[in-house]
Amino acid sequence: MSTYVVGDIQGCFKPFMQLLNDVNFDPAHDRLWSVGDLINRGPMNLSTLRWFYEHRDAVTVVLGNHDLHLLAVASGAREIGRTDNFEDILNAPDSNLLCNWLAQCPLAHHDQGVTLVHAGIPPQWSVEDTLGYAKEVEAILQGSRSIDFFSTMYGNEPYVWSDQLRHLSRLRVITNYLTRMRYCTGTGKLDLISKGATPNPDAIAGEQVLPWFSHSNRKTRDDMIIFGHWASLEGVTDNTNVIALDTGCVWGQCMTLCALETGKLWRTSCS
Repeated sequence: MSTYVVGDIQGCFKPFMQLLNDVNFDPAHDRLWSVGDLINRGPMNLSTLRWFYEHRDAVTVVLGNHDLHLLAVASGAREIGRTDNFEDILNAPDSNLLCNWLAQCPLAHHDQGVTLVHAGIPPQWSVEDTLGYAKEVEAILQGSRSIDFFSTMYGNEPYVWSDQLRHLSRLRVITNYLTRMRYCTGTGKLDLISKGATPNPDAIAGEQVLPWFSHSNRKTRDDMIIFGHWASLEGVTDNTNVIALDTGCVWGQCMTLCALETGKLWRTSCS
């Protein structure tokens, strides 16, 4: 039995299938983890989501920002955007079944000494903190008030964590950390503007922002973390404990698969 972790798929189903073929993935014996963003902007969103549903006993998926966006649109809380192309899922006869399953997926997962998240973990949180705060969002996603959450999920404020945060604003900052974060300050102030390999120097006036994993004071510095979301890193973190798996398949670069037990990487090009 092997456990593999795949980077952002975003509907690029054929490269995903190629990677599984490359490692002879057998759902009867192997496990597959996903860093999230299963869908959106790639050519085969419905096929991708159906594959994960059909193999749900062999997969673990943490939700990404695109996955949450699909759920918000499917709930009626948000209009589909100009760059979204997951109408194939919304119009499918099994749309409700697929979206209901997706909503049961966690925002963070920890097993075999490894923590899986879509975007990252802010410097001031431990792994234990992360799993606990993720469960707060998961509870409302899986409950009767999910549409209230989706209606207020979007936005950049609050841009830093506080134990005093309550209700939907608390859930929004947890969600932004786990599914949207790239850069932040050492105290966890979010820069949600910068997306490239270097930050905007004026993103947070008077304060230095770094990739979330580059802060020397972060509580998870000794923990193994696997994440996606940040294609412009091209898989490079310069940190042996932090593995970045979004290598920009949907942008015509490549998709990456990692063997959890050995750290070996497989990549396939994407057109």
